[in-house]
Amino acid sequence: MGNKLYHGAAWYPELWEPAVLEQDIEQMKQAGINVVRIGEFAWSAMEPTEGAISLDFFVNVIQQLSASGIETVMCTPTPTPPIWFTHGHPERMYVNEQMQVMGHGSRQHACTNNAVFREKAAIITEAIAKAIGPLASVIGWQIDNEFKAHVAECRCQTCLHLWHEWLAERYGTVDKLNEAWGADIWSERYLSFDQVPQPNPAPFLHNSSLSTMYQLFSYEKIAEFCDEQAKIIRKYSDAPITHNSSVAFHVDNERLFRDLDFASFDTYATWDNYPNYLLNNDLWRNFKQGRDFWIMETSPSHAASLESYAKPHPNGYLRAEAVAAYALGAEAFCYWLWRQQRAGCEQPHGSVLSTWGKPTVGFANVLEVAEARAAIEPAMLSTRPRQAEVAMTYSDRAKAFLKTEPHQKLNHRALVTDFYERILHTGLHRDVLPEGSSLDGYKLLLTPFLPHISAEFLERAIAFVERGGVWVVGPLSGGRTEEHTLHTDAALGRLEQLAGAETVYTFPMDGTGSIGRAFGAAEPLSLWSAVFAPQDGAVAVGTVEGGLTPGLAFLTEKTHGQGKIVLLGAMPAGEQLLSALIVHYADEAGVTVRTDVTKGTIVAPRTGEDGDVWVVVNMDGAGGRVTLPAAGRDAVTGEAVAAGVLKVARYAYKVIRFEK
Repeated sequence: MGNKLYHGAAWYPELWEPAVLEQDIEQMKQAGINVVRIGEFAWSAMEPTEGAISLDFFVNVIQQLSASGIETVMCTPTPTPPIWFTHGHPERMYVNEQMQVMGHGSRQHACTNNAVFREKAAIITEAIAKAIGPLASVIGWQIDNEFKAHVAECRCQTCLHLWHEWLAERYGTVDKLNEAWGADIWSERYLSFDQVPQPNPAPFLHNSSLSTMYQLFSYEKIAEFCDEQAKIIRKYSDAPITHNSSVAFHVDNERLFRDLDFASFDTYATWDNYPNYLLNNDLWRNFKQGRDFWIMETSPSHAASLESYAKPHPNGYLRAEAVAAYALGAEAFCYWLWRQQRAGCEQPHGSVLSTWGKPTVGFANVLEVAEARAAIEPAMLSTRPRQAEVAMTYSDRAKAFLKTEPHQKLNHRALVTDFYERILHTGLHRDVLPEGSSLDGYKLLLTPFLPHISAEFLERAIAFVERGGVWVVGPLSGGRTEEHTLHTDAALGRLEQLAGAETVYTFPMDGTGSIGRAFGAAEPLSLWSAVFAPQDGAVAVGTVEGGLTPGLAFLTEKTHGQGKIVLLGAMPAGEQLLSALIVHYADEAGVTVRTDVTKGTIVAPRTGEDGDVWVVVNMDGAGGRVTLPAAGRDAVTGEAVAAGVLKVARYAYKVIRFEK
């Protein structure tokens, strides 16, 4: 891609007449838009009847954009198969968990595993790649759109057959499956793989292994479809390929991005949920390490559909979002959408222009982003995000376990965001790491909400500890096997032996009156919890007061090699105790990449050949401050900045360069 920061929007030229397209392109230039994304829902415009494919319109549009200095990300249109594909073919359609067959008229209505769908998707993708791949202004590709955003695991007959194949490959024999799943429970034992059902409607809950494995099967199959599409595109284009995903969708993002060239995500977090927005940036930076990510979709004002809407951003917030993203490693900040849709189910959605071509309530904020992008671009291009010394583990596979076993309707995204927010407000610079990431360079590793800790992850984490790292593991971590069953040797399996703590009980702490005390703080304990009896040199750092298990530990630590393993058995229900825990172990681990920035404001540290850069952004609209460790220079204005307290106003930002 080009040596620039991108400011873009999704555009649907197939929906508008030529005069509107000319007006759009002219106004894009005025708004500082330098890239657009097209084609993702346009299959029927490209192939109105089966086999009658024409891409001339899109080639011409891309050339029009290029003539105005606007580059293009081209999409494959596979989320919306045309009526000629779907009409009269229920066998090709997605089937939900209630066994309802989807019909034509929305999106993601076809089963992406269906052989006919794969064939037709390959044909249209190859035609697009042939026609558009040679165009120099096509700087990237997006495959499909938001995999599994509106649907989850399909239950059609195609998927049933593939499920049986997947099980046979995974287990080898049905006896091994029965043993792994404990299938003698409730007479579930199977005599052959083709008897294993999908987790369809049943009188009560399915076996946990069946439910979780079916999710992992679905994760793998959608990633395989993405890989197929990418392979076709690469025959005709060298431009990098991505997919626009989210932590909210039913995918394994780590697997999905494994064979793609760069990572991108869509976010519609409201202004008062800015920690969720920042979490995505800190995570997507690490799916393709060393390669900048894209925010492919966010609203200039608000998200909406025919049946709902979100609160609009306050003036100034959009600029804060954009600067924070660029500072944390984004190459692009893009909107959904450019011109408001006049029809369909998302007519009320926030856009840059209205259907009648006038600025919307978010337009002035888009202009602010364009100005900020130009102002910070030199500093961003001459530096890279600095690796943090604190890492938090993230796993979509864990999300599958919690979907199967949500206890009291636990939501993986909410749990992870809440924990992340505690780290964020300490001023520690942090990376959110996919489960398979390297741990090199980190000093403190936090692993919450990982029900199954794989043998491979455990080995890497232990090696990290032996080198001097501090690993805080829990809560809700380590208590399940790979097959989503309970350990039979110890509650947390091998982790218990390594951590030197015997789990005495596991039970739900909520409502029991259990109070956890550690680091001078005391708070109620919550969630499904473990309490420990330290042994083999481990010590109790946090103990339970009251409730069912007074005197037992909910927090233990043990020296291992040059580092330390810390078990957190329960989730503190307040803010003070967990924050104190994080700061305590950051201090013990010797974490230096940190600031005293006030809550609601962030510091994104970057580094380059000419020195370090801090990008300070206020996210909560209350303004903030941070102490600069040395004198520097404002990279935007060129003015000298003294060491000491630096203040930033409501939704404002500062870019401070520290000379070597």
